[in-house]
Amino acid sequence: MHSGALELALVLLLAAVIAVPVFKKLGLGAVLGYLAAGVVLGPDGLGFVQDADRILGAAEIGVVMLLFVIGLELSPTRLKVMRRSVFGAGTAQVALSALVLGSLLMLDHFQWKAALIVGIALALSSTAVGLQLLSEHKGINSDYGRLGFAILLFQDLIAIPLLAAIPLLGGAKNQTLQWDDVAIALGALAVVILCGRPVLRRLFNIIARTRSPEVFTAMALLVVLGTAWFMQEAGLSPSLGAFLAGVLLSDSEFRHELESQIEPFKGLLLGLFFIAVGMGIDLDRVVAEPALIAIGVVALLLVKFSLLFGIGKVARLSTRHALMLGSVLWLGGEFAFVVFNEAQRVSLLGSANHDRLVAIVGLSMGLTPLLMIALLRLLGSEHSPASDTPPADKVENDGDGITVMIAGMGRFGQVVARLLTAQKIPFVALESNPDTVSDLRRFGNKLYYGDPTRPEMLRAAGGENVRVFVITLDDPEVNMRATRLIRRMYPNAVVLARARNRQHAWRLMDMSAEPFREVFGTSLDLSERVLTVLGIPPDTARAHVQRFREHDEKLLRDQYLVYDDEAAVIQTSRDARADLMHLFEADAGSDGKADAERRD
Repeated sequence: MHSGALELALVLLLAAVIAVPVFKKLGLGAVLGYLAAGVVLGPDGLGFVQDADRILGAAEIGVVMLLFVIGLELSPTRLKVMRRSVFGAGTAQVALSALVLGSLLMLDHFQWKAALIVGIALALSSTAVGLQLLSEHKGINSDYGRLGFAILLFQDLIAIPLLAAIPLLGGAKNQTLQWDDVAIALGALAVVILCGRPVLRRLFNIIARTRSPEVFTAMALLVVLGTAWFMQEAGLSPSLGAFLAGVLLSDSEFRHELESQIEPFKGLLLGLFFIAVGMGIDLDRVVAEPALIAIGVVALLLVKFSLLFGIGKVARLSTRHALMLGSVLWLGGEFAFVVFNEAQRVSLLGSANHDRLVAIVGLSMGLTPLLMIALLRLLGSEHSPASDTPPADKVENDGDGITVMIAGMGRFGQVVARLLTAQKIPFVALESNPDTVSDLRRFGNKLYYGDPTRPEMLRAAGGENVRVFVITLDDPEVNMRATRLIRRMYPNAVVLARARNRQHAWRLMDMSAEPFREVFGTSLDLSERVLTVLGIPPDTARAHVQRFREHDEKLLRDQYLVYDDEAAVIQTSRDARADLMHLFEADAGSDGKADAERRD
């Protein structure tokens, strides 16, 4: 494409906004839409883009951000629990897949060195496509989703020694791995793991106090890309660096805010990555050797699917979930392209075999979303959703089961939180004041820094799972914005909102929120005490206060019907005052009669 970067950006964005809605409308998913757009725009399609590798290199930032967001969902404790799945199932999947696929390649006259490298490369699955499919089909928190993620994590770890081994097997002695390189890589890991948490939390505390959203966004991007760059310079995977940064921040008060800031960039760049992968599919090679390419794709999918299904059954997954595990990870991965290029550079692969393998992996990535949809239709709906719920002794309950969200942790919200904690009811609390967050966290309170008036913040905090939203924000206007947003995003949820006064309560009622006037209950408590000090029996005083509460709540509802008419509101208040006086006079008469009867 001879035009400038602006035209290229416009073409890519236009392709995304056309292809993705069409494919989702057809029930084919966003990933297939992006891949199809890439094929159409690529050198073998309309030819709008000739240099797909350049776009792929830039778009890999989307994969880096995806691993950071995944890391935010995994606390160190939960990651420790997953170690058996990572190193057990992960090792089994890579070793067995590499052995079988490498043996098939040797039957196709590959030398053992090339067969070993290519077999391991084909054993690796696409992290980006796999996790995107799990997200689209609500499978990330399922049994097969967690096992699939553990396998993908091990594949990211094994990719580093694989790259180091290619020059060794290719005979490039001057490019072999040195002990100095190993020491640098281990040192970089130690720096990130040991120093990352205190340093990053301190930095985000400082940035949060500026109350500048754009600076916080810049800091979030700096941490993700900076950690990835640091790991890359040390010879490790940039995705691994971003993942570690996410894990280190997973139990911080900034977790949900970071996720909401990174999510838009991650989604856009990940879509660009899939478009670049589609551009890299060599259609000319597919047309020239259709039978050979088809056999390669079928062999890759069947071998990996069979082994993954077996691993799933050994891990005690249900048959359905074992099949789903295979359908998510049977494809090739984007890292295979890097391995094939390195193998070709050191003469382990010829150009023809390189092109064939790239086409096989690219087609497997393109076919996987379609085949997964077909498998889901074949299996039908799942009748036991409870099987997706992680056992309590296996997964840390951080976010699972949350049904209450408190927006605002000032004096009002803290009382609600204390009561819920005493009843062992899990909740998530959001507070936009970083000083309040720091102070309350020191006392063991579970809350996060974030603005509840932002939709991405509510989504990141798990708003779709919340049944009751408690809005305790002090500023009436901010309170109203949060209520309006929640009612629009989650119309079926219950919204209980703090109200400054009657006018504020009426506006909240307009949005089907249940208002709680902030001084009403305290005023009634004080009034009850005044009556008892004046000699009225405690039971009688309590009954009078309860009668007044019921009367005033009825008045609030009656006035709500006419609150935009000031004259009608005033008249309603006068009528209610007269009714209340008659009510208490009748109560006084009945109390006096009861006293006389007791004396008799």
